[in-house]
Amino acid sequence: MLIDTYGRVATDLRVSLTDRCNLRCTYCMPEEGLQWLAKPDLLTDDEIVRLVRIAVTRLGIEEIRFTGGEPLLRPGLVGIVERCAALEPRPRMSLTTNGIGLKRTAEALKVAGLDRVNVSLDTLRPDVFKTLTRRDRHRDVLEGLEAARAAGLTPVKVNTVLMPGLNDDEAPDLLAWAVEHDYELRFIEQMPLDAQHGWKREGMITAGDILASLRTRFDLTDEGSEQRGSAPAERWLVDGGPHRVGVIASVTRPFCAACDRTRLTADGQVRTCLFATEETDLRAALRAADRTDEEIARIWKLAMWGKKAGSGLDDPAFLQPERPMSAIGG
Repeated sequence: MLIDTYGRVATDLRVSLTDRCNLRCTYCMPEEGLQWLAKPDLLTDDEIVRLVRIAVTRLGIEEIRFTGGEPLLRPGLVGIVERCAALEPRPRMSLTTNGIGLKRTAEALKVAGLDRVNVSLDTLRPDVFKTLTRRDRHRDVLEGLEAARAAGLTPVKVNTVLMPGLNDDEAPDLLAWAVEHDYELRFIEQMPLDAQHGWKREGMITAGDILASLRTRFDLTDEGSEQRGSAPAERWLVDGGPHRVGVIASVTRPFCAACDRTRLTADGQVRTCLFATEETDLRAALRAADRTDEEIARIWKLAMWGKKAGSGLDDPAFLQPERPMSAIGG
C-alpha cells in the first residue's frame, strides 16, 4: 500500500510515456519546443510494464492513466496497454492525449484493453486552436474524438483550459457542443506548468469565472462531495442531467486532502505530486541487476510516505516546478 503520513492512500498511478509532443501549446512549452530526454534516459517498454506490475500487485494501485508529453507518440503504446491489461488484478486504464493520431489508434487501443480517453481541446475555432497550439491540427483532434467514441473508449472526456483574450468566451459554446456529441467536458484552471514561466495568478480564468459564464446559458446542479470522492473535478448536472460538466480548480480550490495519486515520469522518477520539487529515482533501481520487485516497492513506499500535505498552489508565493509538464505527465 502507498500511504503517506496524512493517511492518504494512492490507488491511481499516472505514467508519463514520453516528454515529446506534436503541439506547442502556449501554456505548456515554448514555440521552439524543449530539450527532449535522451532515449537511454527513457524507461523501456519492459521497464514501464514492470513498474506497473509492481504498483498493481504489490502496492494497491487500481487505476492507470497513461500520459505524456503526448503518449500516442510512444511507438510501443498498444503493446504496453495490452500487457498491463493482462495483469491480475486488472487495473482500470485510461489515456490523456491531444487527440492527434487517435483516429488511427483508437480501435487498436480498445482491443488492447484501454478503457477510456481524456482528450485535450481548448476551442471550437480552428484559428484560435492554431494560435493556442501553434499547429493547424484542429480537424485531427475532432476526428480523434469521434474515433474514440466509435471505438467505445467511453466516457470520452474533453479537457479544456481557458486563456484570457483567446478562448475565455467559449465556455457555454464548448458545453453545448460536448452535450450534443455526448462528451463529458472538464474545464481545468491554468496551472503553473509552462517551461517559459509565463503563468500569472492574477490573469488566470478561475473556476468561479467559468461557472458564471456557463450559468448564462445552462442550469447547473452541484453533484456534491459524496459523488466526487477523490476525483479532482467538481461536477455539475447540466439542465437536470444526464450530462455533466466538471471543473478542476487546482489553484483556487485545491483538493490535496483527498489526493489518491502517485506519478511516474518518462525517465523513471516517482513524483508524489504534480508540483513536487523532489523526485525519487526508480530507474536506477530497475537497472540494477540485483534489485528485486520487493526492493523497488519499498523505495516507492518510502517516497510516498514523504508526500507533503498540499501542492502549495494556494500560496501566493508559490514557485513553479523546474520541470515542465511535458516531462512530468498531466
